[in-house]
Amino acid sequence: MSKLAGKVAVVTGASKGIGAAIAKALAAEGASVVVNYASSKAGADAVVADITASKGKAIAVGGDVSKAADAQGIVNAAVETYGRLDILVNNSGVYEFAALEEITEEHFHKQFNINVLGTLLTTQAAAKHLGEGASIVNISSVVTRITPATSAVYSGTKGAIDAITGALARELGPRKIRVNSINPGVVVTEGTHSAGIIGSEFDAAALAQTPLGRLGQPDDIASIAVFLASDDARWMTGESLIASGGMR
Repeated sequence: MSKLAGKVAVVTGASKGIGAAIAKALAAEGASVVVNYASSKAGADAVVADITASKGKAIAVGGDVSKAADAQGIVNAAVETYGRLDILVNNSGVYEFAALEEITEEHFHKQFNINVLGTLLTTQAAAKHLGEGASIVNISSVVTRITPATSAVYSGTKGAIDAITGALARELGPRKIRVNSINPGVVVTEGTHSAGIIGSEFDAAALAQTPLGRLGQPDDIASIAVFLASDDARWMTGESLIASGGMR
C-alpha cells in the first residue's frame, strides 16, 4: 500500500533541489502534488513530467510565497484541482552569506520575506483547508545548531522557522494537524552549486565534520519528508529532525 494514497500535497519551491525530490517522493507514495515554483516554470514542468511519467499526479503552479495573494493562489490550485489538501511542505527558501559589516536591509528582507514570511503566509492559507491527520513539514537547516560565521541573517531565518514550527504545533495540535521541521546539513543541489558552496572551504569543513563521510543528497531529505507526511509519524509534532549525516 502507498503511504499517501488519496492525499493531496503542496510543495513550495519544488522546481529543483530538495523541493523537487520531495515532490517526486510524495507522488511516488500516492499523493497528488502541487509543484510550486517562483521563477523556473521549466523546472517545475520537468518535475511534473517526471511524476506523470511514473503514473503519478501533479500540476505546476507559479507563485511567490512572500506575497499573500500568491500563497493563497497556490493553495487554491490544490483544492480546486484535487478537492482537498492534506500535506504542506514549506520548502521555498533563499540563502546569502554576508559578514556583519556587509549586511544590508535588502539582504535581510529578501531572506526573511521568503524564508519566514513565506512560510507563515502559505501555512495561513493552507490551514483553512487542512483537516484531522494533516501534516505540515517546514524545511529549516542545521545552521540553527552550528551557526556558521557570516550566516547571521540566514541562520536567523531558520531559527525563526524552528520557533514557528513549535508554536504552530501547539496552535494547530487541537485540530489534530501536525507541524514538524527537517533541518538538513549541506545538500548537493543546483542552489549549493551556484552559491559556490560545493567545492568551497565551507564544503570541505562540513565534510570533515560529518561522520558518515559524505554530503547530503536531495533524496536523503525527501524520504524524511515522506515519513513526516505519513501516518508513520502520527505521534510526532513540534519536532525538528536534524538530517546532516551527524555533522556538528
